[in-house]
Amino acid sequence: MKVAVLDDWQRIAEASADWSALQARAEVVFFHEAFAGEDEAAAKLADFDVVMAMRERTAFPPSLVARLPKLKLFAMTGRRGATIDLAGMAARGITLTCTSGSETGNGTAELGLGLMLAAARNIPRGDAAIRSGSFQEGVSAGPVLAGKKLGLIGLGRIGSHMARYGQALGMEVLAWSPNLTETRAAAAGARLRSKDELLAQADVVSLHIVLSDRTRGLLGSRELGLMKSGAILVNTSRGPLVDEAALIAALEAGRLVAALDVFDREPLPSDHPLRRLPNTVLTPHLGYGTRETFAEFYGQGVENVLAFLDGAPIRLLKPDR
Repeated sequence: MKVAVLDDWQRIAEASADWSALQARAEVVFFHEAFAGEDEAAAKLADFDVVMAMRERTAFPPSLVARLPKLKLFAMTGRRGATIDLAGMAARGITLTCTSGSETGNGTAELGLGLMLAAARNIPRGDAAIRSGSFQEGVSAGPVLAGKKLGLIGLGRIGSHMARYGQALGMEVLAWSPNLTETRAAAAGARLRSKDELLAQADVVSLHIVLSDRTRGLLGSRELGLMKSGAILVNTSRGPLVDEAALIAALEAGRLVAALDVFDREPLPSDHPLRRLPNTVLTPHLGYGTRETFAEFYGQGVENVLAFLDGAPIRLLKPDR
């Protein structure tokens, strides 16, 4: 039995769980780099019986699934797989498991807070200046956030954390999502606004909404054009919520500041325009990836594979369609 542990980009998987019981029964291979494309993924995974996937880092469209003839168990972390053909796998008789998580969203929300503060006060540029032998030269002054408006697109678990952080900073919190009511917004300490009103009024806009066909490209050139000049856009949710070309155009024009943890393509290509724009703060999708979360993901993942080998799979995942 061969087990592939995918996309361990931080080389943290082995230290996050006890793999000894599984390694005694199977060959476990850790993949530390993203596949260049579907052909490479198909070639390197063709001989594996089990794939342990880190959420949606590697896409598994039907064309790739069809090229994995030995695949018997697809053990993913989390429950959502927008880029994974879970229904096709299930139809082929491949067992699907997930991790049930006690993930609270604190990690992602805390990173969102950090990105907002870093972008507002030019923390990365200040750090770079000191390391280069300079001091304040080239580091512009940032605003006080107290008294400013924080606009939250999405007020679920993570958005509600951000609302509390904004309140703690003395910010006025605005919120919008397709089904949000005034009562629910008020319960989180926010004021309900239409999407256009929120974009026009907020000094910081932070995204906390699930990516779906309905929300893909939620912020395009029109929506970004509604934002205040110099406003900060924070995205710790999913890159495709924002039209990437429109965002790059707004950044190149100097209209906005972007603090991004997520991107259309991950890892972000080395020659990507976002890497060279000075009015950005970029982190490599660190939001959910805390020590505690990885321990749960990989610990439960090992349990899932062992249970499958014992013929009694646990934490079974049923596709939405």
